[in-house]
Amino acid sequence: TERTREIAQARQIAMYLSREMTSISLKDIGDVFGGRDHTTVLHAVRKILAERASDPDLNQHLHVLEQTLRG
Repeated sequence: TERTREIAQARQIAMYLSREMTSISLKDIGDVFGGRDHTTVLHAVRKILAERASDPDLNQHLHVLEQTLRG
């Protein structure tokens, strides 16, 4: 469903930001997100990177999120 897709994308974005903005390992990020495998985290990071490169709106949203999180 659309809601499921939205939740999955939000989780992938959170994984992406966790990886990009911290030095936490893929395994540890996966553990925090409900025991997901490190390959799931890697997939999420790569997926969001690709979407960010092709979607200006997503890129802008991520930029705002990063700036907000950095303070």
